[in-house]
Amino acid sequence: MILAIDVGNTNIVLGGIEDGKQVFSCRLASDRNKTFDQYALDIQGILTLHKVDISRIEGGILSSVVPYLQTVIPQAVKLLTGVDLMVVGPGIKTGLNIRMDDPGTVGSDLIVGAVAARAKYPAPIAIVDMGTATTVSVVAENGAYIGGMIIPGLWVSVNALSAKAAQLPYIDLAGPTKLFGTNTVDCMRAGAVIGCAAMLDGIVDRMEEELGKPVSAVLTGGVSPLIVPHCRHKFHLEPDILIDGLQILYEKNKNGKA
Repeated sequence: MILAIDVGNTNIVLGGIEDGKQVFSCRLASDRNKTFDQYALDIQGILTLHKVDISRIEGGILSSVVPYLQTVIPQAVKLLTGVDLMVVGPGIKTGLNIRMDDPGTVGSDLIVGAVAARAKYPAPIAIVDMGTATTVSVVAENGAYIGGMIIPGLWVSVNALSAKAAQLPYIDLAGPTKLFGTNTVDCMRAGAVIGCAAMLDGIVDRMEEELGKPVSAVLTGGVSPLIVPHCRHKFHLEPDILIDGLQILYEKNKNGKA
Protein backbone atom coordinates (compact mmCIF):
# COMPACT_ATOMS: atom_id res chain seq x y z
CA MET A 1 0.00 0.00 0.00
CA ILE A 2 1.11 3.57 -0.65
CA LEU A 3 -0.03 6.71 1.15
CA ALA A 4 -1.11 9.63 -1.03
CA ILE A 5 -1.22 12.90 0.93
CA ASP A 6 -2.29 16.33 -0.30
CA VAL A 7 -1.73 19.19 2.13
CA GLY A 8 -3.91 22.25 1.60
CA ASN A 9 -4.16 25.44 3.63
CA THR A 10 -7.30 24.24 5.42
CA ASN A 11 -7.39 20.45 5.07
CA ILE A 12 -5.08 17.50 4.50
CA VAL A 13 -6.48 14.76 2.26
CA LEU A 14 -4.95 11.36 2.98
CA GLY A 15 -5.64 8.27 0.90
CA GLY A 16 -4.44 4.68 0.86
CA ILE A 17 -3.87 2.97 -2.50
CA GLU A 18 -3.29 -0.75 -2.92
CA ASP A 19 -2.99 -2.69 -6.19
CA GLY A 20 -3.97 0.44 -8.09
CA LYS A 21 -7.21 0.91 -6.15
CA GLN A 22 -8.12 3.44 -3.49
CA VAL A 23 -8.70 1.65 -0.18
CA PHE A 24 -9.65 4.67 1.91
CA SER A 25 -9.70 8.47 1.84
CA CYS A 26 -10.12 10.92 4.70
CA ARG A 27 -9.53 14.53 5.70
CA LEU A 28 -7.87 16.14 8.69
CA ALA A 29 -7.23 19.77 9.54
CA SER A 30 -4.03 21.46 8.42
CA ASP A 31 -2.46 22.72 11.64
CA ARG A 32 0.82 24.60 11.47
CA ASN A 33 1.18 24.34 15.27
CA LYS A 34 1.38 20.54 15.37
CA THR A 35 4.70 18.73 15.60
CA PHE A 36 5.63 15.71 13.49
CA ASP A 37 5.03 13.49 16.55
CA GLN A 38 1.44 14.72 16.78
CA TYR A 39 0.86 14.17 13.09
CA ALA A 40 2.32 10.68 13.42
CA LEU A 41 -0.32 9.95 16.06
CA ASP A 42 -3.05 11.39 13.80
CA ILE A 43 -1.99 9.24 10.86
CA GLN A 44 -1.67 6.19 13.10
CA GLY A 45 -5.24 6.76 14.30
CA ILE A 46 -6.52 7.04 10.72
CA LEU A 47 -4.78 3.82 9.69
CA THR A 48 -6.18 2.06 12.75
CA LEU A 49 -9.68 3.39 11.99
CA HIS A 50 -9.47 1.92 8.49
CA LYS A 51 -7.92 -1.35 9.75
CA VAL A 52 -4.65 -0.81 7.87
CA ASP A 53 -1.58 -2.59 9.26
CA ILE A 54 1.36 -0.15 9.25
CA SER A 55 3.62 -2.91 7.93
CA ARG A 56 1.63 -2.80 4.65
CA ILE A 57 2.83 0.76 3.90
CA GLU A 58 5.61 0.44 1.34
CA GLY A 59 5.75 3.95 -0.08
CA GLY A 60 4.03 7.28 -0.32
CA ILE A 61 3.80 10.62 -2.07
CA LEU A 62 3.06 14.13 -0.82
CA SER A 63 1.96 17.38 -2.40
CA SER A 64 1.78 20.46 -0.19
CA VAL A 65 1.08 24.17 -0.48
CA VAL A 66 2.12 24.71 3.15
CA PRO A 67 5.94 24.85 3.38
CA TYR A 68 6.09 23.96 7.09
CA LEU A 69 3.92 20.87 6.64
CA GLN A 70 5.93 19.82 3.59
CA THR A 71 8.70 19.12 6.09
CA VAL A 72 6.63 17.93 9.05
CA ILE A 73 4.37 15.38 7.32
CA PRO A 74 7.27 13.39 5.78
CA GLN A 75 8.92 13.32 9.22
CA ALA A 76 5.68 12.00 10.74
CA VAL A 77 5.31 9.27 8.09
CA LYS A 78 8.96 8.30 8.46
CA LEU A 79 8.59 8.02 12.25
CA LEU A 80 5.45 5.91 11.94
CA THR A 81 6.26 3.66 8.99
CA GLY A 82 9.95 4.03 8.19
CA VAL A 83 8.98 5.11 4.66
CA ASP A 84 10.42 8.16 2.89
CA LEU A 85 7.71 10.11 1.09
CA MET A 86 8.19 11.23 -2.49
CA VAL A 87 7.46 14.98 -2.64
CA VAL A 88 5.86 16.66 -5.65
CA GLY A 89 8.09 19.53 -6.70
CA PRO A 90 10.87 20.54 -9.07
CA GLY A 91 12.50 17.52 -10.69
CA ILE A 92 9.52 15.21 -10.50
CA LYS A 93 8.28 13.83 -13.82
CA THR A 94 4.71 14.97 -14.54
CA GLY A 95 4.30 14.48 -18.29
CA LEU A 96 2.93 18.04 -18.48
CA ASN A 97 4.36 20.82 -20.61
CA ILE A 98 3.93 23.68 -18.13
CA ARG A 99 3.71 26.92 -20.11
CA MET A 100 3.87 29.40 -17.25
CA ASP A 101 6.18 32.39 -16.80
CA ASP A 102 7.89 30.52 -13.95
CA PRO A 103 6.85 26.83 -13.92
CA GLY A 104 8.49 26.31 -10.53
CA THR A 105 5.95 28.61 -8.85
CA VAL A 106 2.88 26.59 -9.91
CA GLY A 107 1.27 25.02 -6.85
CA SER A 108 1.90 21.29 -6.55
CA ASP A 109 -1.81 20.68 -5.99
CA LEU A 110 -2.61 22.33 -9.33
CA ILE A 111 -0.12 20.08 -11.10
CA VAL A 112 -1.50 16.97 -9.39
CA GLY A 113 -5.07 17.84 -10.35
CA ALA A 114 -4.09 18.55 -13.95
CA VAL A 115 -2.22 15.25 -14.26
CA ALA A 116 -5.25 13.31 -13.00
CA ALA A 117 -7.77 15.18 -15.14
CA ARG A 118 -5.63 14.81 -18.27
CA ALA A 119 -5.54 11.04 -17.72
CA LYS A 120 -9.33 10.83 -17.46
CA TYR A 121 -10.95 13.49 -19.67
CA PRO A 122 -10.49 14.84 -23.22
CA ALA A 123 -8.66 18.15 -23.48
CA PRO A 124 -9.08 21.06 -23.28
CA ILE A 125 -9.86 20.74 -19.60
CA ALA A 126 -10.70 23.20 -16.83
CA ILE A 127 -9.98 21.86 -13.33
CA VAL A 128 -11.71 23.83 -10.57
CA ASP A 129 -10.55 23.12 -7.01
CA MET A 130 -12.69 24.73 -4.32
CA GLY A 131 -10.54 25.04 -1.22
CA THR A 132 -9.32 28.01 0.80
CA ALA A 133 -8.88 29.56 -2.63
CA THR A 134 -10.88 28.50 -5.66
CA THR A 135 -8.29 27.69 -8.30
CA VAL A 136 -8.85 27.06 -12.00
CA SER A 137 -6.23 25.19 -14.04
CA VAL A 138 -6.39 24.95 -17.82
CA VAL A 139 -4.99 22.10 -19.90
CA ALA A 140 -4.99 22.88 -23.62
CA GLU A 141 -6.02 20.52 -26.41
CA ASN A 142 -2.36 19.52 -26.93
CA GLY A 143 -2.04 18.56 -23.26
CA ALA A 144 -0.02 21.60 -22.16
CA TYR A 145 -0.73 23.36 -18.87
CA ILE A 146 -1.34 26.91 -20.11
CA GLY A 147 -2.50 28.86 -17.04
CA GLY A 148 -5.42 29.43 -14.76
CA MET A 149 -7.04 31.60 -12.12
CA ILE A 150 -6.86 32.09 -8.36
CA ILE A 151 -10.15 33.28 -6.84
CA PRO A 152 -11.06 33.96 -3.19
CA GLY A 153 -12.51 30.73 -1.83
CA LEU A 154 -16.22 30.42 -1.13
CA TRP A 155 -15.84 30.08 2.64
CA VAL A 156 -13.23 32.85 2.73
CA SER A 157 -15.66 35.17 0.93
CA VAL A 158 -18.70 34.26 3.04
CA ASN A 159 -16.84 34.56 6.34
CA ALA A 160 -15.26 37.86 5.30
CA LEU A 161 -18.74 39.21 4.49
CA SER A 162 -20.04 38.18 7.91
CA ALA A 163 -16.98 39.64 9.64
CA LYS A 164 -17.23 43.01 7.88
CA ALA A 165 -21.02 43.53 7.88
CA ALA A 166 -22.35 44.04 11.41
CA GLN A 167 -25.86 42.77 10.72
CA LEU A 168 -24.93 39.71 8.68
CA PRO A 169 -24.53 36.45 10.64
CA TYR A 170 -22.12 33.58 10.07
CA ILE A 171 -24.05 30.98 8.12
CA ASP A 172 -23.98 27.33 7.08
CA LEU A 173 -24.07 26.82 3.32
CA ALA A 174 -25.66 23.38 3.62
CA GLY A 175 -29.43 23.27 3.28
CA PRO A 176 -32.06 24.20 0.71
CA THR A 177 -30.94 26.93 -1.68
CA LYS A 178 -33.35 28.88 -3.87
CA LEU A 179 -32.68 31.74 -6.24
CA PHE A 180 -34.50 34.35 -4.17
CA GLY A 181 -34.05 34.30 -0.41
CA THR A 182 -36.86 35.58 1.82
CA ASN A 183 -34.77 36.09 4.94
CA THR A 184 -31.20 37.20 5.64
CA VAL A 185 -29.68 33.72 5.91
CA ASP A 186 -31.40 32.42 2.77
CA CYS A 187 -30.37 35.55 0.86
CA MET A 188 -26.76 35.07 1.90
CA ARG A 189 -26.85 31.37 1.01
CA ALA A 190 -28.40 32.11 -2.39
CA GLY A 191 -25.78 34.74 -3.12
CA ALA A 192 -22.92 32.48 -2.08
CA VAL A 193 -24.00 29.17 -3.65
CA ILE A 194 -25.86 30.27 -6.77
CA GLY A 195 -23.51 33.19 -7.29
CA CYS A 196 -20.55 30.82 -7.19
CA ALA A 197 -22.23 28.40 -9.62
CA ALA A 198 -22.99 31.27 -12.03
CA MET A 199 -19.38 32.44 -11.78
CA LEU A 200 -18.07 28.98 -12.70
CA ASP A 201 -20.52 28.72 -15.61
CA GLY A 202 -19.38 32.11 -16.85
CA ILE A 203 -15.69 31.19 -16.57
CA VAL A 204 -16.21 28.02 -18.61
CA ASP A 205 -18.19 29.99 -21.24
CA ARG A 206 -15.29 32.42 -21.63
CA MET A 207 -12.72 29.64 -21.75
CA GLU A 208 -14.61 27.93 -24.54
CA GLU A 209 -14.74 31.23 -26.44
CA GLU A 210 -11.00 31.75 -25.92
CA LEU A 211 -9.99 28.20 -26.85
CA GLY A 212 -12.56 27.70 -29.60
CA LYS A 213 -13.42 24.24 -28.27
CA PRO A 214 -15.80 22.63 -25.77
CA VAL A 215 -14.10 22.28 -22.39
CA SER A 216 -14.19 19.25 -20.08
CA ALA A 217 -15.02 20.89 -16.75
CA VAL A 218 -13.87 19.11 -13.59
CA LEU A 219 -14.89 20.21 -10.10
CA THR A 220 -13.26 19.15 -6.84
CA GLY A 221 -12.71 20.43 -3.29
CA GLY A 222 -14.61 20.36 -0.02
CA VAL A 223 -17.62 22.52 -0.94
CA SER A 224 -17.91 21.37 -4.56
CA PRO A 225 -20.88 19.00 -3.90
CA LEU A 226 -22.90 22.02 -2.72
CA ILE A 227 -22.20 23.97 -5.90
CA VAL A 228 -22.40 21.44 -8.74
CA PRO A 229 -26.22 20.97 -8.61
CA HIS A 230 -26.65 24.67 -9.38
CA CYS A 231 -24.26 24.79 -12.35
CA ARG A 232 -25.69 24.89 -15.87
CA HIS A 233 -22.52 23.52 -17.44
CA LYS A 234 -21.81 19.84 -16.95
CA PHE A 235 -19.11 19.63 -14.28
CA HIS A 236 -17.56 16.25 -13.53
CA LEU A 237 -17.55 16.02 -9.73
CA GLU A 238 -14.25 14.44 -8.65
CA PRO A 239 -13.81 14.64 -4.86
CA ASP A 240 -10.68 12.43 -4.86
CA ILE A 241 -8.97 13.66 -8.03
CA LEU A 242 -5.85 14.73 -6.10
CA ILE A 243 -5.44 11.21 -4.71
CA ASP A 244 -5.76 9.88 -8.28
CA GLY A 245 -3.14 12.34 -9.51
CA LEU A 246 -0.73 11.49 -6.71
CA GLN A 247 -1.04 7.80 -7.59
CA ILE A 248 -0.21 8.54 -11.23
CA LEU A 249 2.83 10.62 -10.25
CA TYR A 250 4.05 7.97 -7.81
CA GLU A 251 3.92 5.28 -10.48
CA LYS A 252 5.61 7.58 -13.00
CA ASN A 253 8.50 8.39 -10.62
CA LYS A 254 8.86 5.44 -8.26
CA ASN A 255 11.79 3.83 -10.06
CA GLY A 256 13.85 6.96 -9.74
CA LYS A 257 12.85 8.06 -6.26
CA ALA A 258 15.40 8.39 -3.49
